[in-house]
Amino acid sequence: MPPSQKRARRYDPVRTRTAVLAQFAHVREAVGALTPQQLEGPSGLGDWAVRELAVHLAMALSHVSRNLELPEPALAKPEVTLLEWPFSTAGRAERIAADTADLATGHPDVDALYAEVADRFESLVTDASADRLLPTRVGVMRLGDFLVTRTVELVVHTYDLNEAAGLDIPYDRQALAACTRLLTDALAEKAPGGSVEVRVPPFAVVQCVQGPKHTRGTPPNVVETDPVTWFRLATGRTRWAQALDAAKVSAGGERADLAALLPLMG
Repeated sequence: MPPSQKRARRYDPVRTRTAVLAQFAHVREAVGALTPQQLEGPSGLGDWAVRELAVHLAMALSHVSRNLELPEPALAKPEVTLLEWPFSTAGRAERIAADTADLATGHPDVDALYAEVADRFESLVTDASADRLLPTRVGVMRLGDFLVTRTVELVVHTYDLNEAAGLDIPYDRQALAACTRLLTDALAEKAPGGSVEVRVPPFAVVQCVQGPKHTRGTPPNVVETDPVTWFRLATGRTRWAQALDAAKVSAGGERADLAALLPLMG
């Protein structure tokens, strides 16, 4: 059965929090070693320099802390579920750019910013309930769900930083797993069905796309790729045709063309 809002995948909040901190630690170490010249180089993301990209990565954690310091919304349930989150992020580019610029202006010392953000995050999140409601930009979410979204932000922008600065920052295995699973589940949410099986070993397998449902044996329509290629496809950092041409994706069967469904996030 493909994941859906009725039967969403569950994530262990402690493991997710640990993964977020681990990926942030990898980024912090790499950013701390960048020269002033590297920080002022182009990021490949619009007008941002690498410095702005580094500051934006810090916001993946600072947004959690900021929202935890606000009063908890007086709601019975979240407004945005985890599977809705990937589709709720479009149209925020201007606000994100403005907030990033403000934070960069107020924190010229990126190393000090990272230390401040990490300490504040750990002090606020460690003892907070995963069911605590947060007033996020896209709507009220559970803390446990919002932490999973942080793995997507950190993993994807780690890739951006690697590309921009010629780095080789590693991906924490649990962070990469959570990112992969959320984005494959989002595909199944966007195109529910059972005619295509999408495999992203070793972390995720989902069935999606309406049509004849696969029940046993080898499914007639199979897509397989690696986790990094998958999140690049899901976030528009590479195109379906490019990934096929580079042999980063194998796709077999008349329905195994996901070009019209990607990217999932803008």
